[in-house]
This record gives sequence, C-alpha cells and structure tokens, in this order.
Amino acid sequence: MTTTETTSAGSAVLISAATVEAPSSGWAVPVRGDIGTLPWGRLRRVTEYIQQNLDKDLTLAEFAGLVYMSPYHFARLFKRSTGVPPHRFVVRQRIARARAFLATQEPSIAQISRMVGFRTPSHFTTVFRRVTGVTPRGYRTGYSREDRPGREGG
Repeated sequence: MTTTETTSAGSAVLISAATVEAPSSGWAVPVRGDIGTLPWGRLRRVTEYIQQNLDKDLTLAEFAGLVYMSPYHFARLFKRSTGVPPHRFVVRQRIARARAFLATQEPSIAQISRMVGFRTPSHFTTVFRRVTGVTPRGYRTGYSREDRPGREGG
C-alpha cells in the first residue's frame, strides 16, 4: 500500500512538473507539445472556423495556421481530440449541414452541394451516400414522407 501511495504521489509530481504557467495568460500549459490533445480554445477556434467556411475549400495548412502549428502536428492532435482526422471531421460537418438543407424542399441538390462545399453534385452524392447510406434525393424523399403522417408514399 505504501508503494502505491508513493507511486501516486510520484505521478502527481510528474504531472505538475510537466506543466508550466504561461506568463501572460496565467494558464497552465504543457511543456512538451506532444502530450495529449489540442487545448480546448484552439480546438474551438478551428471548429468554429470550419463551421463558418464549409462552403469554401478548406486545407489542413489553414487549420494548422489558425493554431500556430505544423500541419502534421495539428492533424495528430486534432485526431486525438475529436477521434477523427480533420478531413473526415469536415466531411461530416458538410453532410450534417446538407441534411438540414435537404429537410426543406427549397434549394436543389446541386445548389446544396455548392452551399456545403462540394465542387460537383455527383461528388456530393457519392460522399453523402457513403456517409449516410442513402442518396441526397432518397434522404429528401424519406424526410418529406416522415413529415406528412397518414400519407402513403409510393
């Protein structure tokens, strides 16, 4: 039992020794950048940027530049933080926004594909089907049928 307490105390000392207080912010930051994940503020900055720019071409270099990291290091920490690589995260966000647009009958599928950052409707359809298991048109049709209870589709 004494050994466990010593180990616990020793690891607590190691953890506190691995952080240092940033002089300007008062926040404890890791001494080594390769420990753990992206700090919450940096992750939030990137995810907000992604949400605001889904209709544009987004690059790993842009994301890394936002948080002052190399693209490789950023990608590694982003994956540790979110569980998915940056590109897959962007694709999922685009598909989530497309689903919201497809819930209405107003914009065409071609317009939606451009609104969520795909260059061509065919690429959008391919990716949407890969992620959701159904085409955008099938999703829209199914969504509109669910919206009108008592009416048989066919």
